[in-house]
Amino acid sequence: MAKRNIRSTTVVGLIRNGKAVIGSDGQVTMGNTVLKHTARKVRKIFNNTVLVGFAGATSDAFTLFEKFEGKLEQYKGNLLRAATELAKEWRTDKYLRKLEALLAVVGKDKTLIISGTGDVIEPDDGIVAIGSGGQYACVSARVMMKYTKLSAREIVEESLKQAADVCIYTNSNISIEELD
Repeated sequence: MAKRNIRSTTVVGLIRNGKAVIGSDGQVTMGNTVLKHTARKVRKIFNNTVLVGFAGATSDAFTLFEKFEGKLEQYKGNLLRAATELAKEWRTDKYLRKLEALLAVVGKDKTLIISGTGDVIEPDDGIVAIGSGGQYACVSARVMMKYTKLSAREIVEESLKQAADVCIYTNSNISIEELD
């Protein structure tokens, strides 16, 4: 049986005026078939102080959420250190290196993308976007950050809607999480 690519995500997160927000669409597809419209791909972790979203295999992402939360506990909430240690373990561990996912992370003052190749990227503009529609959402968020006074939540929501209008693997069933 041929392997079928599962494509399933647009996640975008940012910080604006001290407000941290992350959001995702809800679509999961296999080949040219939509399997689910209401997947929840963003979460609050570490006592509701860190926002995470994933692109890739769901079970792999949940494993990484747990590992990342453990690293946050181990390093007393130091987001960059926890991300770096997760990326290092993810890249070198015999089991973890087979996981296929990307993580988008938003803290109160830092945004990161973490990959299994050992990358921990802190975007210059503070906007994280991953998944099949991530580039569309990222460009949309950049424009709104520069030319509007919309709130962080409004920018994330509108960026996801714009991505859904262009990317066939993205829908407009949006989930958003914010840090209080």
